[in-house]
Amino acid sequence: MNRLDGKVALVTGGSSGIGLAIAQKFVEEGAYVFITGRSQPALDKAKAEIGRNVTAVQGDVTVSADLGRLFQTVEKVKGKIDVVVANSGLVEPQEFGRITEESFDRTFDLNARGTLFTAQKALPLLNDGGSIILVGSIAAYTGQEGYTTYSATKAAIRSYARTWTKEFKDRGIRVNTLSPGPIDTPIMDSQADSKEGVDAIRAAFAAAIPLGRMGRPEEVAAAALFLASDESSFCAGMDLSVDGGMAQV
Repeated sequence: MNRLDGKVALVTGGSSGIGLAIAQKFVEEGAYVFITGRSQPALDKAKAEIGRNVTAVQGDVTVSADLGRLFQTVEKVKGKIDVVVANSGLVEPQEFGRITEESFDRTFDLNARGTLFTAQKALPLLNDGGSIILVGSIAAYTGQEGYTTYSATKAAIRSYARTWTKEFKDRGIRVNTLSPGPIDTPIMDSQADSKEGVDAIRAAFAAAIPLGRMGRPEEVAAAALFLASDESSFCAGMDLSVDGGMAQV
């Protein structure tokens, strides 16, 4: 039996990388999935890859009107949500002393503000007993050079899960954080100005991980499936790390 039969899920940032892998896994397990992202061509490609039981809605989670249009679409098509995966995120490595105000604002606007208002605007449609999965990072509790703002936003997300678990207890809504370690996704290619630089970053991450390699998006998707399904019915306010042991030993 599929673990998400009859469930309706929303995955932000669902057009590539971790978000796309999660959306694909959810559909494979019986869910109907809404995906959103900024790029219409990327969404069209993702929708074609998923193939069925998916609606793609172009939009920016930092724009209130776009979020409103997203949830209007969800209400019109399905009328409810069982699972929200707040996955949209941005990382712009900058060393302390060189952090720009523009980069700080972009990172907090998407990672911290966008996550909060995605979850908040989902509440009227979210069924009691539903699941909110906040995609954080092991950067929330490890020190990584160059990741001051990114790490701070992910620490905020970890805090959201704790606070919202208390606030939603009367509705039985489970809020958990899913914290990947270094995952080999297209976002890695934006971490340096050259292929050689990106390759060096990948090699450094792999060397720091006890399992000796970076993670794959489908491995994070498997963990998201657990948090979305009834198999995690007694998990609330927790952080589930998928990091090859990087932050654990």
